[in-house]
Amino acid sequence: MKPPTDAQRVQEWQPNDPAFWESTAKPIAWRTLWITTFCLLLSFSTWFMVSALVVKLSGIGFKFTPQELFWLTAMPGLAAGTLRIVHTFLIPIFGTRKTVSISTLLLAIPCVGWGYAVMNPQTPLSTFLVLAFLAGLGGGNFSSFMPSTSLFFPKSKLGTALGIQAGIGNFGVSVAQFLIPAILGIALVGSSQTFTNPKTGATSNIYLQNGALIWVPLVLLGAVVAWFGLRDVPVQASFKEQLDIFKEKHTWIMTSLYIMTFGSFSGLAAAFPLMIKQIYGGFDGAPDPLAFAFLGPLVGAGVRAAAGPVADKVGGAKVTMVSGIGMLACSIAILPFANPGSMASWSGFLWLMLGIFFFSGIGNASTFKQIPMIFPPRQAGGVIGWTSAIAAYGPFAFSLILGAVLGSGRNGAPFFIGLAIFYVINIGLNWWFYSRKGAEKPC
Repeated sequence: MKPPTDAQRVQEWQPNDPAFWESTAKPIAWRTLWITTFCLLLSFSTWFMVSALVVKLSGIGFKFTPQELFWLTAMPGLAAGTLRIVHTFLIPIFGTRKTVSISTLLLAIPCVGWGYAVMNPQTPLSTFLVLAFLAGLGGGNFSSFMPSTSLFFPKSKLGTALGIQAGIGNFGVSVAQFLIPAILGIALVGSSQTFTNPKTGATSNIYLQNGALIWVPLVLLGAVVAWFGLRDVPVQASFKEQLDIFKEKHTWIMTSLYIMTFGSFSGLAAAFPLMIKQIYGGFDGAPDPLAFAFLGPLVGAGVRAAAGPVADKVGGAKVTMVSGIGMLACSIAILPFANPGSMASWSGFLWLMLGIFFFSGIGNASTFKQIPMIFPPRQAGGVIGWTSAIAAYGPFAFSLILGAVLGSGRNGAPFFIGLAIFYVINIGLNWWFYSRKGAEKPC
């Protein structure tokens, strides 16, 4: 892949100049935002489709243990975090158009792979692990899309722009977890599988491949629109030049803060269906995981889009304080509901989980408002990419930790105690460096 040519690049770009913004930059920036946001939504849908598919695998005859299923939900996060590190450096080298178009097109690979794998009852765990890893292609894109957006908008509108893009992109998690169960009973491609309810023994016909193949035409559309609709701005740097972000301590502090917010959002979103099944699935009247799991990402994504303008007005650091304190309160309050003795605890568990998603969504927006205020434009893009890369390991880490904590039991309290400790540390970091009076980098 070659760097962009002059014909594909906007020659002059001064979005912080009010006159230039109104006359030239504004229409280009908003068109870029909507195209890349559509592609980002597809990326998140592909990334999290695995979490909606794995809860059905045992019911159609695959003999995987609970720990193996948690591994399948973990693999997309492992890939996403690793690929986001690569994507962090792509926009200044190759430009927005090629990076977004080609990375969107690659999403078709895991979608087609999963579609055919679930139709073959002999597909081994190793193949599913590889396909789950490839689903992480959808998580890697984020570290190109968000730095790109940070280049197109003036600083005064970055909270709003990044909040809209990330918020709508995050909706891809809920779209996947809501749409996939809704279309499993429709004959679209291939033969049906017989699904057996593990509690009642009742059977039904489903088309699990629909949950993966449904994304293929949308992915192809997104890639085509991005190829013909996007352009590049004149902000370039080599890989070596971009490494200076790692000399800044604030890179590492903001990375920790984004792990607190987006790491919690993505990690819990990936693990939520299996968490519900493991903790509450053994009780009479147990909830269907996919009937509730999409609510968490829906809440988090919605509030992220709304919190961006708020962060623009009152400051990112103040909003991040609210986010951290809210997640801390919910993670402590949920402890008795995470070790239930009956279904009587279910409603409390669900509402407090939604509370964590809510406050993580607020922090997802506010941290990305902080970064462009702390760093100059070229570095800000790199830091946004890097922090989002590390936080994307959330699904991998959360799924493995939950698998280890829960085992074959249903006590999730130790997991939430660990979360609470981590939240306390990050609340302190944000207050000391960014939020308090006389802070080193008030933002």
